Amino acid sequence: MPEYNTLDDLEPAKRLLVRLDLNSPVTDGTVQDNNRFDRYSETVRTLADDEHRVVVMAHQSRPGNDDFVSLEQHAEILASHVDRPVQFVADTHGEEAKAAIETLEPGDILVLENTRMADDELPEKSPEEHAESEFVQSLAELFDAYVNDAYSVAHRAHASTVGFPLVLPAYAGLVMEREYEYNTSVAQREFDGPVTMVCGGNKSKDVINVTNNLGEKVDNFLLGGLPGELFRRAEGSPVGYDVGGTDLLDEQFKATSETLTSLVENRRDEFGLPSDFAYESNGDRAEIALEEIEEKTEPYLDIGHDTINSYVPVIEESEAVFVKGAVGVFEDDRFADGTVALIEAIAQSDCFSVIGGGDTARVLDMYGIDEESFDHVSIAGGAYLNALTGTELPAVEVLKAHG
Repeated sequence: MPEYNTLDDLEPAKRLLVRLDLNSPVTDGTVQDNNRFDRYSETVRTLADDEHRVVVMAHQSRPGNDDFVSLEQHAEILASHVDRPVQFVADTHGEEAKAAIETLEPGDILVLENTRMADDELPEKSPEEHAESEFVQSLAELFDAYVNDAYSVAHRAHASTVGFPLVLPAYAGLVMEREYEYNTSVAQREFDGPVTMVCGGNKSKDVINVTNNLGEKVDNFLLGGLPGELFRRAEGSPVGYDVGGTDLLDEQFKATSETLTSLVENRRDEFGLPSDFAYESNGDRAEIALEEIEEKTEPYLDIGHDTINSYVPVIEESEAVFVKGAVGVFEDDRFADGTVALIEAIAQSDCFSVIGGGDTARVLDMYGIDEESFDHVSIAGGAYLNALTGTELPAVEVLKAHG
């Protein structure tokens, strides 16, 4: 049984305040459609079909960023996914928003303005403090219940994610329920065979936290990206150093070198580390074996094919595989080989599989990999990482406590 109320516990025909995460790329002022709209449309459509009056709260970026824009375009995109009209009001919780909410009929859908345009939204506060804010108090009085479906911001203690469950009956939406179930499965489920985690991205601290939290659950950590280089540096190899004027690798190594060294000395058999690397040479992809590197002179942008060929059999022999981050710069198809090959190997195997971590899910769309080939594809970044590292998610905890 779930640890919180779900949509199955809702009686029909209520006025609902529903928190989604529609944060999307913005190109030249145009909001881009993406798989988040597709995921959340199921919750919105289900609620509207049950004759609820559905009022959506969501955010886009943060104040000061170029992509901090209105949700008017988001409402239009959402309408195309739910295949019914979606209204929009350029107000978060003022009189204009209240008037629009009060005129809704059963089955209607309304999107409020970018919730981060409300002064009370962003400060990290306790649920009790947020519940007393003008933002929460002025909206709550208009609703019968609150639904949080925004798992990808469940690690944020913002007014719209933790304040409302203290003043309204609270429920988890379909995305929230599925994300929480699958993203905690590596820690909570028992598997009869080997469990493997593919770890990439650009933060060694994240990988360290995952390995420390899941060391007893995961048999193999296959590393790429910056963590792959930094673990090799901890072994004494001439990689994991910055070139070209950056200091990302050196700074991270300075902050984590003691832990990295301890891991490679005491738990080396758990880690698959890159044996070759890909880099750009005269506009093309080139590869170099670790043993041939005397001094790093080029940024490494992907794992090489020898590494890929050593990682794939590990995946094929695993009962469960989890992915946290890409092992290369997959946005450039010259350096997508590693990420795509490993994800395709997971898709073709019979293992239990969860794909997640920042933009990793975008690989599927970009390279035509069927999402149905995996047990779950997470659209969360920070919340997915928190689940892997055993860190509590404030928005989930408040649903458990007050739902």
